[in-house]
Amino acid sequence: MFETVRVSPSILSSDFMNLQSEIASIEAGGADWVHVDVMDGHFVPNLTIGVPVAQQLARITSMPLDVHLMISNPLVQLPWFLASQPYMVTIHWEALDPACPNDEARKAVELIHEAGSKAAIALKPDTDVSVLAQTIGLWDMVLVMSVFPGFSGQSFIEETPNRIRQVVQLAKEAGASPLIQVDGGINPTTAALVGAAGADVMVAGNGVFKAADRAAAIESIRLSAGNAR
Repeated sequence: MFETVRVSPSILSSDFMNLQSEIASIEAGGADWVHVDVMDGHFVPNLTIGVPVAQQLARITSMPLDVHLMISNPLVQLPWFLASQPYMVTIHWEALDPACPNDEARKAVELIHEAGSKAAIALKPDTDVSVLAQTIGLWDMVLVMSVFPGFSGQSFIEETPNRIRQVVQLAKEAGASPLIQVDGGINPTTAALVGAAGADVMVAGNGVFKAADRAAAIESIRLSAGNAR
């Protein structure tokens, strides 16, 4: 929390027919990570990429892969995605078994860490932050969704900065300090709002890939969030 701001452009907004050159453009533009949206058409209505593409991405860039699994059976599929050793792997709280979510969360963290990656947990905008009370100390990062997962180009939900503050408070009470990531509707204006609240990692799709100057867009988001501290 309140660490150096990182920008992780989401390839969901890129040109998939030219994915290698798209990723090269954000690497040259100063991106810190590359955000990989994996959607299964079940947990979310959209369907994007799967294991083969995610594994190929590790071969074409030196940037840390920030893999966001929007899938309904993360414990089953985690080993497949971990095989290529991404830097960060995020699963959704809502995809865990509601009968024993904390147990499944612990299993997921163990799997991810054993593979040498960092573990993150994502929360949809309507999931109470308090669900993380028992496990927040285990996670390397908490992803606070500022839109409902599934499609790019959605509008930023105004309640998001307050939810980030709640995560910050929960972490402090637990003596933990996970990174806090925000995904959805991020641009220089919204980056300032979430940066001031305690977010460290900005996921930006259209805000970067639809910009005429991607390097300038990345730097603007980073500076806006950083200056808001």
